[in-house]
Amino acid sequence: MTASDTAELKELAERAGRELADANTQEALAWTAETFGDSWIVASNMQDAVLIDLAVQVKPDVDVLFLETGYHFAETIGTRDAVSTVYPNVSIVNALPDQTVAEQDAAEGKDLFASRPDRCCHLRKVIPLQRTLAKYDAWVTGVRRVDAPTRANTPIVSWDDRNGLVKINPIAPWTDEEFDRYLVEHGILQNPLVSEGYLSIGCAPCTAKVAPGADPRSGRWAGQNKTECGLHA
Repeated sequence: MTASDTAELKELAERAGRELADANTQEALAWTAETFGDSWIVASNMQDAVLIDLAVQVKPDVDVLFLETGYHFAETIGTRDAVSTVYPNVSIVNALPDQTVAEQDAAEGKDLFASRPDRCCHLRKVIPLQRTLAKYDAWVTGVRRVDAPTRANTPIVSWDDRNGLVKINPIAPWTDEEFDRYLVEHGILQNPLVSEGYLSIGCAPCTAKVAPGADPRSGRWAGQNKTECGLHA
């Protein structure tokens, strides 16, 4: 992407950020499909398929990004594979790190996620994400304002300066009640770990069950001074 292309996309994002500030989910996704054609991708951690279900309504063959870190729960991998069955036209894009877990252990020290979690996330999530997103003009995420205080001001459309493309958060305004209602009413595929108390699912070593009434993301990197993996903040 040239500098002029980047500048044009950034201007587009800033304009859409204003014009779509109050857009509903369907309007945001329709704009995304119309504006970017095949050059957009939906990110999913395979906690559920709500965002995927919404996206296929405007683009049945949409690309779905999954960060294959090598540390996922078996249930998460199973959910990813089930998505391909339930939505046979989607294309799952597995973003892989440069090293296997064993190679990273040899190079960085065993269990880097415990000693240097930011470094582990950078190697196994951030770099693969950036490499994959470089092939697109926009990405769609399931970030919601109620997820955590760090996400309270999430816009519908913005310029993602970190990754150099347009970022769309079509369900940013959804409350937990709205999310759960869509999940139930549409019979959406969900990771079985959710019913066991894992309300924000990431890599297995860094994900714990959430105490009743607690912030869903409190189960991520519990006991550490870390709240984000670097993908959205």
